[in-house]
Amino acid sequence: MRRYAASAPVLVLILVQMGHACLDSQSAYRFTGTVCRLTYPAALVLNEKTTKVIEAAFQHARYPSIEGEKSMSIFGKVDYGLHNLEIYNLSIGRSEVELRPNEGVGIAISNVSAVFKGRFTYAYSWLISVSQSVDFEIESHIDLAINPRLYCGRGKVAADTSDCHLIFHKLNLHLQGDREPGWLKRIFTEFVSLTVQLVVKGQVCSEINSVANILSDFIQETAENFLSDGGIGVDISVTSAPVITSNYIESYHKGLTFYNNTKAVITASVFNPAQLGEERMLYFWISDEVMQPLMTAAHLDGRFVRYISGQELTDLFKADMSTAMPNFINQLLFSAPVLKVWSVSAPDLWTTPDGTHVKAMAAVEMTSGSGASSLYVEMDVEVSVRASYEDKKFILTAKPLSISITNTSNHEGTLQLEEAHVNYLKEAVEKIGIPKVLSYLEHGITTLLDRQGLNLFDIMNHDVIPQNGYVLIQMDFGFPHHLLVEFLRKTLE
Repeated sequence: MRRYAASAPVLVLILVQMGHACLDSQSAYRFTGTVCRLTYPAALVLNEKTTKVIEAAFQHARYPSIEGEKSMSIFGKVDYGLHNLEIYNLSIGRSEVELRPNEGVGIAISNVSAVFKGRFTYAYSWLISVSQSVDFEIESHIDLAINPRLYCGRGKVAADTSDCHLIFHKLNLHLQGDREPGWLKRIFTEFVSLTVQLVVKGQVCSEINSVANILSDFIQETAENFLSDGGIGVDISVTSAPVITSNYIESYHKGLTFYNNTKAVITASVFNPAQLGEERMLYFWISDEVMQPLMTAAHLDGRFVRYISGQELTDLFKADMSTAMPNFINQLLFSAPVLKVWSVSAPDLWTTPDGTHVKAMAAVEMTSGSGASSLYVEMDVEVSVRASYEDKKFILTAKPLSISITNTSNHEGTLQLEEAHVNYLKEAVEKIGIPKVLSYLEHGITTLLDRQGLNLFDIMNHDVIPQNGYVLIQMDFGFPHHLLVEFLRKTLE
């Protein structure tokens, strides 16, 4: 059974993404790094944006002047022209969308009320030569039907909106406030009305296609920027055309990290559509094969390096510890030291139902202000991490699984530590190091997400669910109305 929802071209445009190669969905699964599923309830939110898109199409359309000639039994040949056609008092009743499984999307916009104004010129020779110019208004009620067909062509998933129809239910012509003679109105009403219908249909449908292209480019660019920062980016080209059912539209993306002219490769994705639900409005499926290259790129780009000094460093070592602080650390703390923390090698990442496991070789170096003394500690650390997004902030929770000190030295060379000192360093990593690193990551990721505009959305009922080899993010959302309005204003003005 077909399922209907009040929604709009926005629903279609969200899924128009760029790609390089398009396969059937079954073949594309193993090359897929990320998946987006937009469900039926999301259409109810997107419906609120439909009218703005349609209004933009009507109002931004440029209606051309039309000139020609027409033979009339009374006057013979009549030269005519329609000029300066503009739209006023536009209002839209409602919109509905139909998801057509394995086919496309049907969009119906009903009760579009508008007044078209322009100038009608005509000239004829019948007994005497007549040349006149008449202002006119046309009151109209229109229904609009668009049947976008989603297809894969020229390396992208595109929406073909050529199946576009305008149905005029009311078309009342007024010539200069009906002050013109009745015979003139009777003669030209049908002719002018029919011509205006053809012009409006052609231009509005063309403008809808234009707005679709503008929005699809905007969405693609926004999505790519959302996953990119500096020299690190993610290729989110689609691997196949979207899959459409009566309950959702699902798109498949490569999710290939690129950095310094190198790009990751995915050939054995664990994706299966059964891994996603249909209860929430929006689902994102993200493979470990996306996250691991991102971690490697961040390491190579020096993202996992941090310097701490001053009061911030002093406060760190005020943590309540069960073992006594070694004297050599206490002495360094009184010498205005600088602490450097970094990843020695690219961290390894894998996800299980317990969380996302990260194993890293990290190094810590504390150097006195004079540089005369120092402490270097190298360690292997494995943690299980869970992520959430609360109060528009990214939150990480980590559970240490193993901590081992592998190398220690000072300014004089290799440093042999007592067992108590090793225990202190392990506890310091667990109670001081890991929480501090997480706080930096939380702040950095939140700042990045805010820069991409995530904080403008209302994210509700969200879950981040780790599974074997992937993470599933599911949520409801409130679309920020002003964003679409502002985008259309700036783009189409």
